[in-house]
Amino acid sequence: MAITDWPAEERPREKLLSRGAQQLSDAELLAIFLRTGVKGKSAVDLARDLLVDFGSLRGLLTADQQAFCQPLGLGSAKYAQLQAVLEMARRHLAEELQRTDALTSPELTRRFLQAQMRDLSHEVFACLFLDSQHRVLKYQELFRGTIDGAAVYPREVLKQALAQGAAAVILAHNHPSGVAEPSQADRAITDRLQQALGLVDIRVLDHLVIGDGYAVSFAERGWL
Repeated sequence: MAITDWPAEERPREKLLSRGAQQLSDAELLAIFLRTGVKGKSAVDLARDLLVDFGSLRGLLTADQQAFCQPLGLGSAKYAQLQAVLEMARRHLAEELQRTDALTSPELTRRFLQAQMRDLSHEVFACLFLDSQHRVLKYQELFRGTIDGAAVYPREVLKQALAQGAAAVILAHNHPSGVAEPSQADRAITDRLQQALGLVDIRVLDHLVIGDGYAVSFAERGWL
């Protein structure tokens, strides 16, 4: 049965407009994005099959172009649309964070950093540079590494902090393994960065290690 033959209150688009997006299942949200199904399958049926094939909504959203385009009904145009949607979501979080005090919005800061770093296959070290009111001046990826780690140079972090006119920074890096537990090396480089930045009165407010679905905060553990 085509979706247009469903009762109006059960159609994903109408349901979203009347009840809100949060009331829809993953399959219903994906069906709205897909817009149409394929022969013998409605958009909802196709969405359900895709979620099974990719294991989860996140599995589909993080698939590379080749894997994404293999299932029937998907192609490079849909892949491009999806990447645009994901990038708009990241930029929305960035704009939202820039309007707030990052120090008093720890959950928003986490969400932003997770959106930027969680699904990377390589390790990245980044900084949120903040002004004296702890508002975000800039997010910047400074170092990239392999799956095992990234070399971090305090001199370069200091250089960029001064260039941004930062009064404080929030450090962040991801663990591609998905395990966010900080290593001794993570703690050691944080101490070095704190000392280097402290020489010019730039405070390190936190260091977040981004894992698979969660993040560990050095500040919350009392390490800063």
